[in-house]
Amino acid sequence: MAAMTTVPSYTPSLWVRMCHALPRLDLTMQMKDNIFVPDSWEYQQTLLVLSSLSAIALVISLLVVLSFLIHYCCCHRGDRSEGSEEEEEDEDGSTGHGYSGKKGRGICCVTWVAVAAVTLCCVAIGIGFYGNSEANDGMYQLTSSLLTANYTLASIDLLISDTITGLQLSISGPLTTMEELFTGSKPFLVSTRNCRRLSENVVNLLSSISLARASVELGLGNDSSISGASIIPLTPVPPSVAPTVVPTSNLMPSPFSPGWAANTLMVNEDYRWLSYVLLLLLDLIVCLFILLGLAKQARWLLILMTVLAWLALFLSWGSLGLETATVVALSDFCSDPNSFILNSTNFNTGTSPDVLDYYLTCSRRMNSPFQQLLTQSQRALSNIHTHLSSLDRNALPQFPKAEKSLRDVQQILNSTEGNFHQLVALLNCRGLNKDYIDSLKGLCYDGMEGLLYLSLYSFLSALAFTAILCSLPGAWRSFPSDSEEYEDSDSESEDPFTSHQARRQTASGSQRGAMAPFYNYPGAGWTPPFSSAPPLPTPNVSSNGNPGYESLPLTDRQSPPPSYSPSMLTGYGGSQSHPNPAHSRNLYSR
Repeated sequence: MAAMTTVPSYTPSLWVRMCHALPRLDLTMQMKDNIFVPDSWEYQQTLLVLSSLSAIALVISLLVVLSFLIHYCCCHRGDRSEGSEEEEEDEDGSTGHGYSGKKGRGICCVTWVAVAAVTLCCVAIGIGFYGNSEANDGMYQLTSSLLTANYTLASIDLLISDTITGLQLSISGPLTTMEELFTGSKPFLVSTRNCRRLSENVVNLLSSISLARASVELGLGNDSSISGASIIPLTPVPPSVAPTVVPTSNLMPSPFSPGWAANTLMVNEDYRWLSYVLLLLLDLIVCLFILLGLAKQARWLLILMTVLAWLALFLSWGSLGLETATVVALSDFCSDPNSFILNSTNFNTGTSPDVLDYYLTCSRRMNSPFQQLLTQSQRALSNIHTHLSSLDRNALPQFPKAEKSLRDVQQILNSTEGNFHQLVALLNCRGLNKDYIDSLKGLCYDGMEGLLYLSLYSFLSALAFTAILCSLPGAWRSFPSDSEEYEDSDSESEDPFTSHQARRQTASGSQRGAMAPFYNYPGAGWTPPFSSAPPLPTPNVSSNGNPGYESLPLTDRQSPPPSYSPSMLTGYGGSQSHPNPAHSRNLYSR
């Protein structure tokens, strides 16, 4: 943690410190330290042990679901006989759906448990979408900072290359011509040779600054024409418009290249984000169709959703294991990133540790490792400018042919000085250190928070699907069977005006034994209570010898009374004075 105290504008968050403080055990159950060493097998064992906790939770979930399945399949077989004995009592007090008593309460409880589990799953899905967005924002900030750092490093390297190319061109061209012209004048020849020597010295000093050679080769391409005769200033492509280069190899280049890391992270982040979106949509579809199946009492739909729920359960616990290992490893890195970067051979190969420490900490008490080289180069350029000014004042009146070569050298020198001032500004630690801090904030703040939300989503969704798989078999038992639906449809086709409760009472009466019609008893009669309608005619006998239904009480037929028009009532009143059974039968047959 000592290294992190020197990094400005960044402190590990509370979540990073809490996850970093978790105990670490290897496969032999021995305590290990929490230093971030991803290449070490001992450190990888600690991550495997933490990931195995989700596998243990998966086994517990499977045992719980299996116990409920055994309970529904085996223990409820003995309840069927008791349920058939209590069916009559349940049907007498049944509601419109036919559920009441102990059975009705059990069905209601199972249904509400399934609905509560689906609601919990929907809450987990909302948390998952938020966590996925936060993790994506953190990775976007990380890749943007890496691309900006790569742009800075590429600009440094291109400025150095442009300056070296210009000085080499001046040495091989105009300065050589001036030496040939000043052969007869020793003072002018000495000044020209001093300019050549100082130019070669600046070339050697700038060549030792090789901060981002790999960044230029990987991020912007290695163009051999830069070292040619052209002295046009080169400008790298900004990160906002730079094309995304898909890495052709998974091997990390040596030395480390921010451009390669940014491109690799962008490709992997796209796949990660899409995978989580598909997983969240799968969970959402399963939850919605489970609610639809419970509402419609569709067994085939619930069976299909049960299969998908099993898949979602395995995916939830599996993603939780990966997220746990990632969160712990990320917390170890974010607690002290400087130590890992300084001690890693992937970062310091070809780069001095003093240079890395200068850009990572950017302390005011530290001097730039390039300060001496830049000072010597600045003095050499100033001396070249002094010699050229002396030649301009003294040599041109005597050697007018050297004017063109002298002007070319002065033009190259002016371009070199402009590039040199830009190089000094870019080599300052503030720009690269800001990119480094921004990348840490994106990875360790937003990225860490997003991973924690995704871990919470995986845990809650796994619990919800466990509860769903435990409650769905009980919900199936509450659905009517195909035979019951067929009987209900037959009864509805016989008399559409009969209520569901009346049909069940009729069915239960038929099971107890059919009673003789009321009108079959001798002397039986029926008088409508307080009715203004005319009395019903006497029973008639049909042609096959069975009593007709004209005189059957309407309440026994469980049909609404027929409506009479005024003409029918007049005809019916006339028939009372002259009773005629045939006329009454014709009247009701209209």
